[in-house]
Amino acid sequence: MRDVAIIGAGINKWGELWGKSLRDIAVESALKAVTDAKVDRVDSVFVGCMSSGLFTGQEHLASVLADYLGLCPVPVTRVESACASGGLAFKAGFAEVAAGMAEIVLVVGAEKMTDVGGNEATYALGTAADQEYECYNGATFPGLYAMMAARHMHEYGTTRRQLSLVAAKNHDHGLKNPNAQFRARVTPQEVEESVMVADPLRILDCSPITDGSAALILCPLELAKKLSKNPEVKVLGIGHATDTIALHSRESLTTLRAVREAGARAYKAAGVKPSDIDLAEVHDCFTIAEIMVTEALGFAHPGEGGKLVESKATSFGGKIPINVSGGLKSKGHPVGATGVAQLVELTEQLRNQAGARQVKNAKIGLAQNMGGTGGSSVVTILGAD
Repeated sequence: MRDVAIIGAGINKWGELWGKSLRDIAVESALKAVTDAKVDRVDSVFVGCMSSGLFTGQEHLASVLADYLGLCPVPVTRVESACASGGLAFKAGFAEVAAGMAEIVLVVGAEKMTDVGGNEATYALGTAADQEYECYNGATFPGLYAMMAARHMHEYGTTRRQLSLVAAKNHDHGLKNPNAQFRARVTPQEVEESVMVADPLRILDCSPITDGSAALILCPLELAKKLSKNPEVKVLGIGHATDTIALHSRESLTTLRAVREAGARAYKAAGVKPSDIDLAEVHDCFTIAEIMVTEALGFAHPGEGGKLVESKATSFGGKIPINVSGGLKSKGHPVGATGVAQLVELTEQLRNQAGARQVKNAKIGLAQNMGGTGGSSVVTILGAD
């Protein structure tokens, strides 16, 4: 297999993009990535999108994207794995370059979620859970993550304040990101006084409904040295794993097995360990998710993820800064785009181009993207070559 590098990155301003269609959003970030890479062609495209049919009524995104980027007849493939769709689209693009099937590959993640009402959005997102056993009986994602949070608090003594600190931290980080949906400081007290959604989770524990996209250009590392004047960012390793879709089939409500296994595979492929990671972008769809992910990835021992955020180790300037982009909580969560956007953030960090949120001496970054309550997860490790 060939070594693979990222030579182009693009992202648009996320939020409620009423004046733009899904195709507008996807094309916008794709063109930014192409411009950044300074390439005049792509050989293949992968697009990550969770549920465009339910959110916008548009399926067949492969043809849509080829058409509106003016790329026909270049092959385009759509990838779906719930909220992990973007991360897995990147994996597919990486594999095609590494295998020698293409030289220059465009990866796009996109979702437009605000063209429907709250009930319709809840239904669309709920399709990532077990329809027969969870959704049929009234479970929603806030409810499912609330059960995970309650059990984590019961088993390990994780506190309400530790959950709040995750939200406050990520909103502080988002203040430095001009593309973030919510650039507003939130205090732990404000989190705890916000509207209850599913005990113990409140509205400010939850990521928002978002429109947005992100894109990357991949090519062989040797070609990157010839094509790009940007600092080279190498894909060091990728790990991917799955778990049961329903919580009731899991061995534990407090362990994200797919994240743990994907992380272990990524560390092995990259030849690194958790202590080698300089920063991470993780899937904080709910505050408890970030805490559990840090444990599954080995940044904290089981049950000590809350203490990790409390120690400020995961804050900007800390030992292992997590979600310096603002994360899903502040930057936003257009579900199919999230995994690609995490890698855009790491690319900018490893190029030393992240502006006010630049992590000092960032050389190795990790992105963790997952679908549902952790039924699928992909972990990608990048390095400054």
